[in-house]
This record gives sequence, C-alpha cells and structure tokens, in this order.
Amino acid sequence: MSYSGMKALIMGLGVNGGGLASARYLASRGADLTVTDLRDEKELGQSLEQLRDFQGIRYVLGRHETADFENADMVVKNPGVRPDSPYLRKARRIETDISLFLDHIDRAKTRLTVVTGSKGKSTTASAIHWVLQKAREQRMLGGLAFLGGNITVSPLTFLDALGACRAANRLMDAEHPLDDVVLELSSWQLGDLKGRIKAGSGGEALLKPRVAALTAILPDHLDWYGSMDAYIADKRIVYYGQDARDVTVAYDDSWGRRFLSETHARALVCAERPLPEGAAGGWLLQEASTPAFARLSPGAPVVEIVSAENLALGFHQKKNLLAAGLSLLDLGLSAPFIAESLAAFPGVEHRLEFFFEKNGARFYNDTAATIPEAAAAAVEAFSGNVVLLTGGADKQLDFTPLAKACATAKKVVMLAGTGSVKLQALLDAALIPYAGPYDDLDRAVAACFASAAPGDVVVLSPGCASFGMFQNEFDRGRKWKEAVTRFQP
Repeated sequence: MSYSGMKALIMGLGVNGGGLASARYLASRGADLTVTDLRDEKELGQSLEQLRDFQGIRYVLGRHETADFENADMVVKNPGVRPDSPYLRKARRIETDISLFLDHIDRAKTRLTVVTGSKGKSTTASAIHWVLQKAREQRMLGGLAFLGGNITVSPLTFLDALGACRAANRLMDAEHPLDDVVLELSSWQLGDLKGRIKAGSGGEALLKPRVAALTAILPDHLDWYGSMDAYIADKRIVYYGQDARDVTVAYDDSWGRRFLSETHARALVCAERPLPEGAAGGWLLQEASTPAFARLSPGAPVVEIVSAENLALGFHQKKNLLAAGLSLLDLGLSAPFIAESLAAFPGVEHRLEFFFEKNGARFYNDTAATIPEAAAAAVEAFSGNVVLLTGGADKQLDFTPLAKACATAKKVVMLAGTGSVKLQALLDAALIPYAGPYDDLDRAVAACFASAAPGDVVVLSPGCASFGMFQNEFDRGRKWKEAVTRFQP
C-alpha cells in the first residue's frame, strides 16, 4: 500500500508503540507526514529517536495546531486521545493503527483472534499465542503466529510479515497453512472502530474475528466513560461483525451472559461450575487442584483443556487460561496438546510476575492491576503473608474491594495519588494500618523491605492508574523492579 502524496497526521506519538508504529508505517510508504503530540521533545525522546531515519517528518510537539487537522487527508489517532477532541472534528478521515491493519490484511489467508475485557485480556491473548506458536513448532499448523494490540505491540509492525511462509513456500505441508493473528484490544481501541461495524455483518465487517474472547468485566475507565453502559458498549464491538462461522467466549456472569445472548457467533461459556448437558463451554472449580474441562458443543464428550499441574497463580489467572483453552479448542487444536502447552505457559510481564527473591521474601510485579478488584485478587492469590504496595491515581472507581483485601495483608504500603486518598479514608474507617502514601518510589520500596520476612510475598498491585508518578503502568512496573533489585538496606 502506497501513501505517496497523502497528507497524513499522527495525533499522539506516545511512548507505547501505536503512534510510533503508525508513523513508521506511513513514512516508509511515502506519506507527507506530520506528527503532533501534547508531550514535548524531552518526554517523547525515546520514540523520536526511533524516527530519526525518516528525514521528511514534520513535528508539532507540546501543542496541537488546528490547521494541521484541517489540511490532513487522514488523521491517525492514538487510542489515548478522546474521540470527542475538538481537533478531531476538523478531520476529514480518522483512522488508528488497528483500523489501518484491518484494512490491509488478507482475510482469506489470516485467522484472527481478538481478546478484550477489563482484566485478564493480556494473559489470555498471550496464552493463546503461546499455544499457537507451540503448534507450529510441532508442525501441526503452517504459517506464522503473531501477537499485538493493546499489549504494546502495534500490528502494523508485523503487517508485512503476514504471508511470509506462503511466499517462501514453507510449512505448506501442515493441515492449516494460514497465519494466526491474536489481538488484545482495549475498550478505547474497539470504540475507535465504532461506526465501521454493523451487528451481524459477517464478511463485510472491518473487524470479524474467528474467535472473540471477553474476559472479566469490572468497573474501569469510568473517569472516561461516565457509566458502565457506555464502557460496555465499546466492549461489545468485538463480536459485532461475527457470524455463525465464528465463536464468542465469555464468562458466566451478568455481562457475559448478555454478550453470549447478543452475538451472532456460536457461544462458549467460561464457568465456575460444571455446565448442564445442553450448554457448550468450559468450567473450572475453585479448588486449587481442579483442572479445567470443556465441552465444545451440546452432547459432545468432556475433555480436559488445562491440567491440574502448574495452573496459573490465582483463581482469576486460572479462568484466563480456561478462556484461552476454549478459544484454542474451537480453533481445532487437540485437548491434550492444549493442556500440555498451557501447563508450560510462563505468564506475562507485569501480571503477577515473579522477578526477585531476597532474604527469603519473594517479590512480584502486578502493575497491570489498575482497578481495585484486580489488586484485591492479587492479595487473594497468595496463601502466605502479603506485603502489598498499592495506590495511585483514581479513575472514579469504588475502592471497597481493595480495602477489604488490605485487611488480610500483613502490611499495606501506599503510593501517593488521588486513588490513595480514597483508599486511605476506607482504611482509616476500618482501623487498618498502612505506611505512606509515598511520592517517592525508593521510600516505598524501603518500607516494603522493612516489613518483609522470610516466606513473605511482596507485591506491587496498585488498583489505580499510574499517571502522576509514572509515564504509564508499564513504566511503573519497570521502575518497581529496578528499585527493588538495587535496594540496599
């Protein structure tokens, strides 16, 4: 695809990949490119360094200029830019890195799996991709497997690699020669596709995943959306373009049942109790040693798709693997292979990630727990004493679940932020002690070490957004790991 002569504008270069990938993609294809961002050159230094080979890019940093939007043939917006931005009202055409990717893939030769949800989507998407890769290593599948989207890898970075195996005539002896693309999409990324997909539109839809998996739905981003209904409306877009050839996987809760009743695809339920004979899906009981089972269609045999050994840490992580297993089973992989592969799945960075041990205490990074319920689940995932580092910026959420979990922690240490103020009030009312809040990460780390004894678990699980002290949640996680590993008492 050539964009030669097109005036393209990147709105929001950012630091997580989407804006940068869009800029590289368009610049390499001849676009007359302008990049605009409210952050300045210093804040965007790492991203700008990766564009220095493209000499023709014009930069407008620290501000936006209305004329740039009026004159552009196409504006490519970062997902973090609100769709009601007054600048976007001046644009003739609005795209994202996701829409550009979906516009240009060969749908006949690419099998698409999309995962969304409030929490668990990165783990579920990564687990699906992990098993699809393992299947290719064993020559069960042809082509290649790719993972991208909200997981900080723009799919534009691998668009040109789709079809590479077919072009090189490799792995064509496999039963399935297609490429697999697994996308993790946030509500913002799905919302940017609004108006491009009509319910039940099937092959005509811009987004038509062969598998659409929806993980746990919890209150999130209410500072952006204002209501759960508005938030859920964007999540539902993931299955709008599906038809009976596709499958939708969702949890057996009020939101999941709504999704499964609306989708035009086949429905697979992800439950916490054995399903009745007439239902299709899978189930995982609360007992730690219980594997996950599935029935792909009513009356079909029951199969084990997640083994009892090496189940992911925490019940919420086990349900993520169940959702992944159901997706993979519908994609045609065998139950024994799925169970064996998921047992070896190493997990995902920033999600209950074990990274360090000192003096008998184990340290975990769960920075992706950006809502109170997720941080509470992290505390519940461990059977021993937990030293919890939590808090940060509020997203207009209820901190009651996290406050209840704090009552079971050995020690609570708080980072500074508007969310911490709300949590403090709840902890004070319940007479639950805490250290902080700290506006300096090193001081918070010192407080964690002071409270940790051999056998304890120390986990960063904020339950809050990261803005204020950090660039983003991933920056927070990386700095936590760095601060812990360099700490000297």
